[in-house]
Amino acid sequence: MRTSSAGVVRPRALRPGSTLAVVSPASAAKLERVQQGIEHLHRLGYKTVTGAHALSRGPLYFAGSLEERLGDLHAAFADPAIDGIVCTRGGWGSAELLPYLDAELIRKNPKPFIGYSDHTSLHCWLANEAKLGTFYGPMVAADFSREDGPEMRSWRHSLHDAEGWSLGAADGLRVIRPGRAEGVLTGGCLAIYVEALGTPYAPRMDANSILFLEDIGVKPYQWDRMLVHLRYSGLLEKATGIVFGDMQQCVAAEEFEFLDSVILHALRDFPGPIAIGLRCGHVAASNITLPLGVACALDLTVEGNPQMHFLEAAVAS
Repeated sequence: MRTSSAGVVRPRALRPGSTLAVVSPASAAKLERVQQGIEHLHRLGYKTVTGAHALSRGPLYFAGSLEERLGDLHAAFADPAIDGIVCTRGGWGSAELLPYLDAELIRKNPKPFIGYSDHTSLHCWLANEAKLGTFYGPMVAADFSREDGPEMRSWRHSLHDAEGWSLGAADGLRVIRPGRAEGVLTGGCLAIYVEALGTPYAPRMDANSILFLEDIGVKPYQWDRMLVHLRYSGLLEKATGIVFGDMQQCVAAEEFEFLDSVILHALRDFPGPIAIGLRCGHVAASNITLPLGVACALDLTVEGNPQMHFLEAAVAS
């Protein structure tokens, strides 16, 4: 029977001329990069509204105080003129907002939320508390500031009401354990995902989930350590397949084979298929948008042609 993500709230699809709120829930972004990213979004046909504190610097490394960052995020969800929300960059700070987020406000005003890295904590909270499907994808300063920063095919398929699309070898996908699996896509930055375990904000996975994990600057033994932590938490018992991100931001090319071995060692008791190399999150090339909370099928059985098929639209018409 085909996997479905019943119960997940689908935000409305973006359209030509949609208005995106630019917010900074975590660390401060460089002004020139935010401006370059906004100009790129305008060239793509979007309008933008910059959060009141999105360009703030401080205290510390944050883009404003906790109250200011929280206020910008709440304002973006509450404003009926805003069609979607895209973060400037990650860094650190989103987790500070979690105890104060207004679940009722967000449930009444569902809209696309887009970001990665540190914003994994927000993706998990939005899934847990608002049942909202979100988008692990390119950010304003981190990606849209470069012409080749966002991978536009996946962005449009994810956010503009497409279903029945796929990612494959051309998107970096590579098999390290063959097999087939179906499930609802979840995951994000491994360090943030794992650090939430044991807290009220820990990720929750339904049975039959496809788990996506990526990170930056993580050495092979650290991947091993965090995967063991994840395994001991019991979450992997609900995963049917696992996809890892582009490891070029973690190890040199000559270490890929070693990293494959480390992952297979850490996941030696996990029975499902495993792929690696998907160009999403912390990447050096075009950043793919992944719709979280969407049913997908992983087919890693055809040599040289791994496929990740999305079985439903991530947005409502």
